[in-house]
Amino acid sequence: MLTDTFILGAGGHGKVVYDAFCRAYPDVNVQVWDDNLELSGSVFLDKQILAPVAVEKLPTMGHIAIGDGVVRERWFDFLTNNSRQLISVLHPDAIISKWSVFEDGCFIAAGAVLGPNASLGKSIIVNHGAVVDHDCIIGAYTHIAPNATLGGGVKIGKQCLIGAGAILLPGVRIGDSVIVGAGAVVVKDISSGKTVYGVPAKCLNG
Repeated sequence: MLTDTFILGAGGHGKVVYDAFCRAYPDVNVQVWDDNLELSGSVFLDKQILAPVAVEKLPTMGHIAIGDGVVRERWFDFLTNNSRQLISVLHPDAIISKWSVFEDGCFIAAGAVLGPNASLGKSIIVNHGAVVDHDCIIGAYTHIAPNATLGGGVKIGKQCLIGAGAILLPGVRIGDSVIVGAGAVVVKDISSGKTVYGVPAKCLNG
């Protein structure tokens, strides 16, 4: 049973996660931590930001509320290697198919949609109003920004950023560490490490 937990990250994304957590688990005590000492003691919505402590002093369950996938992966590995369980936070106003699956540490924001057989890896962010349609497969530590739309059967690698309002047509394949610019329309596969933008999306870096 969930009683005490922590949220790591007191930036803008942390506020979104904390708000969703309070809606989903109104009776659970949550601590807010950040490794930026300048934030220690300042007010975070209705919480005081706590300074870093030894990992063994953290509650055993928590969530990493950091938008950067590289940083999120580093913290995920550190915390799980130190016997901390990373929980998923699902906003009550998200629409999540009972046939969708997701691994530990995911965040599904208000208004987001996960279709049947959508499959999410570790610590993925599906932000406000984003649609991950049926049979999509999303790699670990990827961030789907607000109002992005993934058509059915889209496959995305790890550590990707799909920008706000971007559209990925059904069946498109995206490699690892790809950035899709806001509002882009992706009509064909994209290899790893590329940055694309525009309508239709074109590579910025070859």
